Amino acid sequence: MKTTTKIDALNKLLKIDEAKKKSERVKRDKTKKEKEGKTMSTKKQRQAEQIKDHGENLLHLFPRATERDPIKLCKTLRRMEAKAQEIALRLCNGPEFPGGYDEVDALTGAILAKVNAILGNYGPDAVPIFVNRDPRGYGLKIDDDWMRKTGARLYSDWGGYGIIAPEITGD
Repeated sequence: MKTTTKIDALNKLLKIDEAKKKSERVKRDKTKKEKEGKTMSTKKQRQAEQIKDHGENLLHLFPRATERDPIKLCKTLRRMEAKAQEIALRLCNGPEFPGGYDEVDALTGAILAKVNAILGNYGPDAVPIFVNRDPRGYGLKIDDDWMRKTGARLYSDWGGYGIIAPEITGD
């Protein structure tokens, strides 16, 4: 009986010792990752970081933007993007606009005017933004020639057009 008690006590000590070693190893690895700048992040955290980065890039391109918070700016522009995509989809699939292309021009023109007002995009140095009427892509874009000439750091599609309000997922 004494032998089993001693064995149980030794096993208990070994388990405690192993747990301590494991805990120390985890702390050491965590500290090492933090020093290297390799901290784990969730998808939501990455998404928030990417939205903030995109907003800061937009603020760099549009220094006169009325909204100075990069996250709020991205969210506002994303709502405008959704409206532009909705128009493009309806233009493609129907129902037809009662006013025809004149109504479409008026709607897209209003969206473009709001986007330009939000971004402070006016004057001789205005960035050439347009509303894309193809529902297969993003609705608010920057001209591809302008993007190539300036080397702007912004999301772009395969055609080289700058994307004002991309869908940022955190992937």
